[in-house]
Amino acid sequence: MSLLLTTPRAWLARHVRSHLPGAEPRNPLQGRRILVTGASSGIGEATALACAARGATVLLVARRADELERVRALVVGSGGTAYAFPCDLTDADAVDRLVHAILREHGGVDMLVNNAGRSIRRSLALSYRRMHDVERTMSINYFAPVRLMLGLLPAMVEQGFGHVVNIQTWGVQVKAPKFSAYIASKTALDSWSRIAGRELYGDGITFTNIRMALVRTAMIGPTDAYRSAPAMTPERAAAKVVRALEDRPITVNVLAGSAAEVLNLVAPRLSDALFHRLDRRFPDSPAARAHAEESEHQAPHRRVATSETPRETG
Repeated sequence: MSLLLTTPRAWLARHVRSHLPGAEPRNPLQGRRILVTGASSGIGEATALACAARGATVLLVARRADELERVRALVVGSGGTAYAFPCDLTDADAVDRLVHAILREHGGVDMLVNNAGRSIRRSLALSYRRMHDVERTMSINYFAPVRLMLGLLPAMVEQGFGHVVNIQTWGVQVKAPKFSAYIASKTALDSWSRIAGRELYGDGITFTNIRMALVRTAMIGPTDAYRSAPAMTPERAAAKVVRALEDRPITVNVLAGSAAEVLNLVAPRLSDALFHRLDRRFPDSPAARAHAEESEHQAPHRRVATSETPRETG
């Protein structure tokens, strides 16, 4: 009877999960040590709360210690278990200290959610003197999670189990204009994780790349075009993360992203033309233009690392 009440998708997910390395048939998050970056707000906060509600011990990482403590208190107040680790993930030494602290205090982690990141929407025409946009976006979106994974993966390999979820963007498939720095950094992480998943599969380590659609967080606030656009709540996005932690698929896509990916493959020049016309309908935001104009008036050695949009790390 229970089989009849199970959807084909849910049944298939459980069947695949039961044959993955280290799989457990019931409540796959119960007792797991799950590290969530960018846990002080948005998707990270919602994910931490959802994982703790399923019996996981959540390790919270973000820059803002006060907001991180707020989230930790929410988890504990709801009967869960959480530990806060304030850390600026763009600081390599700080990431190394974070890894050492986690290994020392918790013996490592079972699952890692690379959620912390930043987005910059700015056209190339406004970016010719802003190489630092590319550098700092790569710093938090690519170098930081890779450094964290390289520090934590050996303990996962030793215990014979581990799963990593990377919060990506559907832009990895779409190749949307004005997001060259952001999408390039996410594409790099997407590719790194796919290759790592193939190398470490025999060690019981798996990876999921979630190509997330628009989520209503502080990250998209400065972009005027997004204010009336459809967007998921952080809680709905967190539900996708939890499902990825439980079922461990290789990728999680949205239909629009997959359709754009097919168009890019079968008709690349047509795709370029269509996106070019669409791009011209949505100009740079006032914030992007203001920061670009500011950099034009600054000497290269005195430029301030400003951003159109804040980091998810809070």
